[in-house]
Amino acid sequence: MALNNFVKSIRNIMRNDAGINGDAQRIEQIAWMLFLKVYDEKENDWEFNEDDYKSFIPENCRWRNWAKDNGDGEALTADNLLKFVNDTLFPTLKGLEVTPDTPMRSAIVRTTFEDANQYMKDGVLLRQVINVIDQLDLGDYEESHAFGEIYESILKEMQSAGSAGEFYTPRALTDFMAEIINPKVGEKMADFACGTGGFITSWLKALDKKVQTAEDKEEYAKSIYGIEKKQFPYMLCVTNMLLHDIDSPKVMHDNSLTKDVLNYTDEDKFDVVLMNPPYGGSEKNDIKQHFPSDLSSSETADLFMVLIMYRLAEKGRAAVILPDGFLFGTDNAKLAIKQKMLREFNLHTIIRLPGSIFAPYTSIATNVLFFNNEKAEGAEEGLSTKETWFYRLDMPEGYKHFSKTKPMRAEHCQPIIDWWNNRQEIVDEENNDEKSRCFTAQQLLDMDCNFDQCKFPKDEEEILPPAELLADYYKKRAALDHEIDKTLSEIQRILGIDIKPDEA
Repeated sequence: MALNNFVKSIRNIMRNDAGINGDAQRIEQIAWMLFLKVYDEKENDWEFNEDDYKSFIPENCRWRNWAKDNGDGEALTADNLLKFVNDTLFPTLKGLEVTPDTPMRSAIVRTTFEDANQYMKDGVLLRQVINVIDQLDLGDYEESHAFGEIYESILKEMQSAGSAGEFYTPRALTDFMAEIINPKVGEKMADFACGTGGFITSWLKALDKKVQTAEDKEEYAKSIYGIEKKQFPYMLCVTNMLLHDIDSPKVMHDNSLTKDVLNYTDEDKFDVVLMNPPYGGSEKNDIKQHFPSDLSSSETADLFMVLIMYRLAEKGRAAVILPDGFLFGTDNAKLAIKQKMLREFNLHTIIRLPGSIFAPYTSIATNVLFFNNEKAEGAEEGLSTKETWFYRLDMPEGYKHFSKTKPMRAEHCQPIIDWWNNRQEIVDEENNDEKSRCFTAQQLLDMDCNFDQCKFPKDEEEILPPAELLADYYKKRAALDHEIDKTLSEIQRILGIDIKPDEA
């Protein structure tokens, strides 16, 4: 089939199903079917390569045995298909027995379906969707590779699917961070809130360039570790890993913050951490108790920073996206975390990112912190950081801001790469504007760990003439009135109430 029509075809079918309410449910519905389709293709490989392969999925629940439509009129459809999916498939996969000895590639089936949902109510439409998905020939190398691009588009759609947007970091940014971190064969990387696996796939993409031998390929497959708390992105991540030829992805459906950080040993540590931790959330007291009292915070991003520091191996490297609030925050926990970074880690670079990187889904301004678990050469006594460079990535020429239709692209990171390899301070003395500057660790400590340096200049507010100001006001008010009327009409339609505006 034409892969570029894949998502569009499924969307058009699902729009007619009463059980699908919005993008979030539509994408979740696609996700579990895609997982079973991809898993079935992997099972073809395992059966070919292993004489004694036995599927973990009962025969009647394997994709090939219930989803295939051979055109002979025997395929399950309508009420029979719905009954099978709701009463047999889901209960069976959710109830698969997993023990500590169960291989990872088998255990992921049960974990993937633990909290999965089947929303569709029309068995005929469900059959149509299944047929579209089954037409994908993932055994064909070119089509399988092309589907990787389609899958990426599905992940991007999560940005418009309500709260699911928190799981997707622009690929240009994850690729840039993975390239800068410079993976080496044999290293282990981790993302403790891995979402759909964006950082993991960028790591694998960068590491793949270093793979030379069969032994390297084995190390490549064992190099990743992810944890994801929420079921939906976890399901997408596991499918993502299977598509990237990671047959036994070490990706856990769990909460990274539920273990006492002081109990981690060297075996629990990683050479590289790449992640964009959840922020803006608040954790309960029982979670905060897993952290030393001086580093304990109710802010999720703070706790992940502490977790990273306790799970980064000696001489390990980390690149982490954090909101502006971490940089200028002055509460006790943030100060203690930042002091710990300067005293015990080499916080060598902070990249200030444009505020619209995640637009239009959030306007929170973010930054990338690069640090190593080692003492920098020349660092003062009692400090591991010698100096911290700040660099501000301005909007590319011709862009006022990034958006859904004009997202961040790989070339937009090129100015950072050019500067990274030839660091120098960039200061406009006349306008008191610092684009890049280097501070010693002691200077930052003396400033109470204010990392809010090389800030974006504030836009000057344009003062319009009164007539233009009023015209602009009326234009905005008319647009707002239109949106309010549209929303009220939709509410009336749902409630079955017919009230004319002049009757209200």
